[in-house]
Amino acid sequence: MIQSNHNRGVWLNHPFSIINRYLFQEMVPPFLINLAFFSFIFLMKQILEITDMIVNRNVGLGSVGLLLIYTMPHFLQYVIPMSIMMAVLLTFLRMSGDNEIMALKAGGVSVYRLVLPVMCFSLVGTLITACMTLYGVPAGTQRFKALVVDVATKNLNVSLKARTFNDSFKQIMLYVNRIDPESGDLRQVLIEDSRTQGVNNTVIARRGRLVSDAKKMVFHLHLYDGSINQVDLHKRTSHTIRFQTYDIRLDLKSVMTDPGLLHTSPGEMALPLLRQYIDSAGKGTPRYFKALLHYYKKFSIPAACLTMGLLALPLGLQARNTNRAYGIGLGLFFFLLYYILLSVGSAYGENGHYPPVVGMWLPDVVLGGFGVWLLIRSARERPLAIHRMEALVERVVRWGRKT
Repeated sequence: MIQSNHNRGVWLNHPFSIINRYLFQEMVPPFLINLAFFSFIFLMKQILEITDMIVNRNVGLGSVGLLLIYTMPHFLQYVIPMSIMMAVLLTFLRMSGDNEIMALKAGGVSVYRLVLPVMCFSLVGTLITACMTLYGVPAGTQRFKALVVDVATKNLNVSLKARTFNDSFKQIMLYVNRIDPESGDLRQVLIEDSRTQGVNNTVIARRGRLVSDAKKMVFHLHLYDGSINQVDLHKRTSHTIRFQTYDIRLDLKSVMTDPGLLHTSPGEMALPLLRQYIDSAGKGTPRYFKALLHYYKKFSIPAACLTMGLLALPLGLQARNTNRAYGIGLGLFFFLLYYILLSVGSAYGENGHYPPVVGMWLPDVVLGGFGVWLLIRSARERPLAIHRMEALVERVVRWGRKT
């Protein structure tokens, strides 16, 4: 009899026991479904830009696909923890509805025994999310910017046509009489520059060359042997200046050339570069606090997978309503709460009201502590009265169905 109990304990506690593998396998399908669904939701925000690139900018589908891939780490760092919570919550809601949890308890399986597969599953999500925050976001950002320059340059070269007025640039009209097919040099160039308010500059040059700087994300037009006719509308004066060489910086109208592409923010930096940035920023300055926020954020967001998984387990066990739509609403409610706490922590931490480490880790500590408390109550068969929250979620679900 003692040997039998010992074997049953090994069967339940072993990381690769039947019950652990069963729970792990049950959580994988809803995780993948939620991952695909929420990723699609995030990509929907870029539909207009994608349409503009394909229809108006003549960007190939291959380049558009690469641009989307390079932006994926930015939203996957949030989608993965959300999907982890949904997977755990929906799995245990289903098991509670099918009385599988009751059967496990009748077989001697306590609630604490269910924590191991959930934490292992959440740990996998943590590692993947950490790869996104530490490596995926910095690498994806750099490759995205490089590809944008390449695509924009190719698109610009295609759009430049001889004896045609080109308005691809902000507040600049460009006319080229002839384009050398071999060297790509521009011959007999006319430029109408209205970037300076109240001043019109008309530039005429015999020859020009369009170049791009991938590192600085800028375009320049090198002009040779020409003149600048400057008219001041306010002073009603006119000046003519002759030049041998003259450079004009060009800014495209395309949505791909957003000002944010011209620099790397602390959130887009790799960890070594971010540490250097923190060391160079003066302590107590807004730049210093903002950089520290992003530093701790690279670790707190992956840890949210463990927090969400730990919270979803007792929620799935204690919920009276086992409807899938209810589970989705409940999961979204708590993830929204996490995001609100994270935003509040970012705002106060960036202003220096309290240390950035507190602002970034507070959501994990609060929701994780709440999850542990719920888990203990579930193990002691003392369910929490969450009927008010359930009623609120049910109203939201019904409203969503009507709309």
